[in-house]
Amino acid sequence: MVVVVVVVAVVVVAVVVVVVVVIVVVVVVVVVVVVVVVVVVVVVVVVVVVIVGVMLVVVEVEV
Repeated sequence: MVVVVVVVAVVVVAVVVVVVVVIVVVVVVVVVVVVVVVVVVVVVVVVVVVIVGVMLVVVEVEV
């Protein structure tokens, strides 16, 4: 009887640990994805601003 209780306890602890690890991994992946998206958006905005700035300078120089 004691062995059964110990085995059940070990299995429950193992399942809880696996669930916690999965949750942590999912959170880390979500954070990484959010950071990558933010970096991409910032890069795109910077590139667009630079392109528009260059176009404005070129237009002013031509005029």
